[in-house]
Amino acid sequence: MSNPAAGPLLLLDGASLWFRAFYAIPEKITAPDGRPVNALRGFTDMVAALVKQHAPSRLVVCLDLDWRPRYRVDLVPSYKAHRVAESGEVVDGVEAEEVPDTLTPQVDMIMEVLEAAGIATAGAEGLEADDVLGTLATREGTHEVIVVSGDRDLLQLVRDTPTPPVRVFYVGRGLSKAELWGPAEVSAKYGVPEQNAGPAYADMATLRGDASDGLPGVAGIGDKSAAQLISKFGSVEALRAAAADPHSDLAKGVRAKLVAADDYLKAAAPVVRVVRDADVAFSGPDLLPAAPADPDRLARLAVAYNAENPVKRLVTAMAKR
Repeated sequence: MSNPAAGPLLLLDGASLWFRAFYAIPEKITAPDGRPVNALRGFTDMVAALVKQHAPSRLVVCLDLDWRPRYRVDLVPSYKAHRVAESGEVVDGVEAEEVPDTLTPQVDMIMEVLEAAGIATAGAEGLEADDVLGTLATREGTHEVIVVSGDRDLLQLVRDTPTPPVRVFYVGRGLSKAELWGPAEVSAKYGVPEQNAGPAYADMATLRGDASDGLPGVAGIGDKSAAQLISKFGSVEALRAAAADPHSDLAKGVRAKLVAADDYLKAAAPVVRVVRDADVAFSGPDLLPAAPADPDRLARLAVAYNAENPVKRLVTAMAKR
C-alpha cells in the first residue's frame, strides 16, 4: 500500500467526466424505478479508476456554477452561444448542443454519492469549473496536482516551477487512452516554449480560436502560425503591441490579420485564460478518506441507483491507496 499522505491532489472536471460517462454507457441501464443511471455508474467507475491509478491524498470534483459566465459573454458575445441556441440550430458554423434530459437528474444522484463517500466538491459563484480548477491548481503549495479533464483548454495549467508541478490527465479519447501532459508534452505537441508552456498554450488558443467554445480566432492563423507568433513575441499583449508598431518584425500579411482582429484579441485573451484567484467554496474537506463518510447511506444509494458494483469499486480504491 502506498502512503496516502504523499499522493497528489486530484482535481476532477466534473461535467467533463459525467458527460463522457453518459455517452459511453447505454441509457438502457436503469435504477429499479426505471430512471437512467448510465452517467452515475460510469462517473463512479471513472473516479474509482482514477483513485486506483493515481492514489491521491486529496480529491476535489470541480463544478460549473455558471458554465457561461456573464463577463466572458460581455467580452465575446459568441462565447458558447451555440449551447444556448435551439437544438439543431447552427450558430457561427457550429450546431447547437443540448444537455440530455436524462443526464441532468443524474447529476443530483452523483452529488449524493460523492457526499456519502466523503469526496469533496467545489465551485465558485458565477464561474466555470475551469476557473475552479485553475484556482486550486495555481494556489496549491504542497502536493503535485493532477487535473483530470477532456478539455484541452486546461493544458494552460501545466507547470514545472514554481513547485509543486501541475499535470493535466487528458481523457478526451476516453480513460483507457488518457495522456498525462506536462510542459514538455505541451511544448512538443504544439510548438510553444517549454519554460512557459501553460500560459503560451492559452495565448496560442486565443489566436487560433476554438469553434466548440464560440471563439473565432484570428482569420488566417492556425495552430502552427499561432505557436510561432507566441514563441517569438511571448504573449497576446506583446503581439498586439508589435502589430501596432510599424517598425516591429512582423510580416505585412500577418500584421494586417492581427490589426484587423485587434478588438477580438483584446477581448478574447481574458476569456480563454482561466481565473486563478476565484473565491472557491467547498462542500467539505478535500482529504480523500480511506472509508466512506456515511457507509450506510452510500450502501442505500448504491442499491437505489443500481450502482452496487461501481460503488464497491470506489470504496475498494479508496481503501487500497
